[in-house]
Amino acid sequence: MKNTTELLIQIRQSVLWTTILAILFLLLNRTESSMAGLLISMPFFLILYFLFFSIGRKEIAARVKNWIGTDIRKVIVFPVFLLILYCIYLLLNGQSPLQGALALVPYLIVFPLLLFVLSRHRVKKIDWMDFTAFVIYLLLANFVKVEPSGNLPFRGEELDSIYRIALMVMAVYSFSIIRGLDDIGFFPVLNWKNLWTAVWVWAAFYLFVFIVGYQINFIKIVGHDTVNSELLRKIGITLLITFLHTAIFEELFFRGILQNMLNKRIAQAKTWKIFLIIGFAILLPLAFLVGYTLKGGMQWFPAFMVTSIFAAAYFIERNGKSNSGVYTALAITSAIFGLVHYHSGAIIYIGFACLAGWAYGYTYIQTKNVFYSALVHTLVNSSVVIFGLEFVK
Repeated sequence: MKNTTELLIQIRQSVLWTTILAILFLLLNRTESSMAGLLISMPFFLILYFLFFSIGRKEIAARVKNWIGTDIRKVIVFPVFLLILYCIYLLLNGQSPLQGALALVPYLIVFPLLLFVLSRHRVKKIDWMDFTAFVIYLLLANFVKVEPSGNLPFRGEELDSIYRIALMVMAVYSFSIIRGLDDIGFFPVLNWKNLWTAVWVWAAFYLFVFIVGYQINFIKIVGHDTVNSELLRKIGITLLITFLHTAIFEELFFRGILQNMLNKRIAQAKTWKIFLIIGFAILLPLAFLVGYTLKGGMQWFPAFMVTSIFAAAYFIERNGKSNSGVYTALAITSAIFGLVHYHSGAIIYIGFACLAGWAYGYTYIQTKNVFYSALVHTLVNSSVVIFGLEFVK
């Protein structure tokens, strides 16, 4: 009875969050899209975001696990449903799901699921096969460009796409429900303590970035001509789209899955030092390589930030003020997160991205929820618009 009550509460919470987002979706698209486009998109929007807000909840996930049991056939019901939904949406908008890169979508969506079903889902300990599955899935998700990706509305720019939502939902389904990776924290919940953590971490990080960035001419204060309703609308849209399109995706993969798996793997080994040493030995040369293959000054800055992050982790771990390995996993994930921003082409930006990874990962440690680390991520990425700043790359 208690579990049933909790299940109903979680379903109601998912319905509430979906309703709020649907209202924002309609408001943001009322002038950008035709009514026909909105009417076609809305059922898909409601279904996908209900799944988005539900799949990571504890009781809902437990019910799905119990229903699947040991029946392999039931494992594929959910991904097949997502693929059917995706294909129908493309067809309704005049796009063949078998055209070009779109034909790869079924493989991208089910790849980690098939790997875990075939060989990994019964293994309790985290091992290197899990990290291999993660790396391949993340690389495929980022480097295989699917156009059009099924934006909601189809060729609109607001909010997100069916393809991207499906990737996130399937990542949680594959790694959490099928693989058994606990503590991903992929569900929205309003908690004032966690909200305060997110706000002060953002403020502390951006204060540091502003002070340092302003001194080295990385940040320019452009300002706003006037503070009016149009500016407020622009800030609101930026926050929402950044959260849904960028922040929650990256936080799910880097904090909810990668940092989470590293933390568990280090705990299994019962020693953090070897992981810290190996991580630093690999990532420091990469940081120098990143810095010295880009044009601009301060090529040492990425390496300096990586060294600072690992030094902080070492002193925290040595003093035993946290569960062993938590900050080692945080340091490794933060450095990787920063260095993959090589595509930005800005040396200073990459260094700050390493520190940003620490801020997001620290928020995840404190809140156990990727939605709060995604909130910090959103505020950081949107601060340029909020405060009227400009990065000099």
